[in-house]
Amino acid sequence: MSKHLTKQEILEIFLKKMGNGTPEVYASPGRVNLIGEHTDYNGSFVFPGAIDKGMTAAIRFNGTDKVRAYAIDLDESAEFGLNEEDLPKEGWARYIFGVCREIIKRGGSVKAFDTVFTGDVPLGAGMSSSAALESTYAFALNDMLSLGIDKFELARIGQSTEHNYVGVKCGIMDQFASLFGKKGHLIRLDTKTMEYAYFPFDPQGYKLVLLDTVVKHELASSAYNKRRESCEHAARTIAKRHPQVEFLRDASMEMLNEVRAEISEEDYMRARYVIEETQRVRDVSDALERGDYETVGEKMYETHHGMSKLYEVSCEELDFLNEVAREHGVTGSRVMGGGFGGCTINLVKDELYNSFIADAKEQFSARFGHEPKVYDVVISDGAHKL
Repeated sequence: MSKHLTKQEILEIFLKKMGNGTPEVYASPGRVNLIGEHTDYNGSFVFPGAIDKGMTAAIRFNGTDKVRAYAIDLDESAEFGLNEEDLPKEGWARYIFGVCREIIKRGGSVKAFDTVFTGDVPLGAGMSSSAALESTYAFALNDMLSLGIDKFELARIGQSTEHNYVGVKCGIMDQFASLFGKKGHLIRLDTKTMEYAYFPFDPQGYKLVLLDTVVKHELASSAYNKRRESCEHAARTIAKRHPQVEFLRDASMEMLNEVRAEISEEDYMRARYVIEETQRVRDVSDALERGDYETVGEKMYETHHGMSKLYEVSCEELDFLNEVAREHGVTGSRVMGGGFGGCTINLVKDELYNSFIADAKEQFSARFGHEPKVYDVVISDGAHKL
């Protein structure tokens, strides 16, 4: 993660790398997800919010047939055409290339451009730096070329980029949050119907803080796709008796228990987690409407337990931070994101904040040899032009 660069600093780097002519500058945020994890590809609910950290890009059409891109934080350049066979070898450039290709596949005409980009979303911390990058370019090209693509389709363009050019079968949540974010609000998205609602999230007397284990996970790894297959297998098995069940979100625990003997214990555990998590999102929706952050916190702990014991995507470092939070009387804490490393998200009363952070750093460091990183987050607006 780089330090936050101002618009002026980005413009100066652009001129140095790409020559004269003023570019347009766009930004999209990363996201946190309060609750509803590994539910998006199961047709269930998620509860993200855009945050005050993201990706920023300067873009200018260059009149050639090649995109020239420079990643400021990596100090790396890439150049590529806009045809399918021009897939760049640099991993980060595939996100930009993929967005261009997905717009073209939908009938949009994309002109080649020069671009530089930077981000202050911590990489690998589960705050969706990749979705922020996709959303920045999808939003910018749509705006600059007056393509008239709606925000939902822009989110799908980002999702398809992950599927087709990066190899991650992600759901739609990250791109959706990056594009639809609204200051002071979380968004409950129904990933089956794509209906969404904003819920006020302004916990007076609490802070939202992420503790990053600095253990990196590769989401494209087999583990993520394997869990997805478990869930899809359980849903198909239930659907043989209950044809209305399209995704696990349509199933109840009763239905799952009916087919328990027909699926593996592993598939059963994965499915049970998803069905229970779907209910937790509903409970949190009700709690937020009442401004009841204690119930929100309780559900966060339940989610962590489910992700650790049933979905098995936690790790020793995450479980340790969750335990420290519980010992400190932190209102809510859980692993956030895909798992296997990354962050815990914590809802902490103001008066407990300093002692909790100090202790978490000290205890974690004594156990694992390095301190966790600490990110305070503020719920902010989605993709926009600067």
